[in-house]
Amino acid sequence: MSELDTRDRNAMPAGEFAFPRERKLPIHDAKHVRNAVARFDQVEDVSDSERDAAWKRIETAARKFDVELHETNWHELGKPH
Repeated sequence: MSELDTRDRNAMPAGEFAFPRERKLPIHDAKHVRNAVARFDQVEDVSDSERDAAWKRIETAARKFDVELHETNWHELGKPH
């Protein structure tokens, strides 16, 4: 996965992040969508409602970039399929 440098990350619209207010977990391409799913549980200081909204954004991005999600919601992350 290509690293985003600070300049590129700061230039990204907030809507290209799973957590736009915090600007955490970019989801602007397939690789970053997969990374956002893998790191979702590492995001701290967000409410469950923020997690719900972030998961919906990840699902939308996953469909856009043809990324298969095995989980139907963020509560299933890290559990066997």
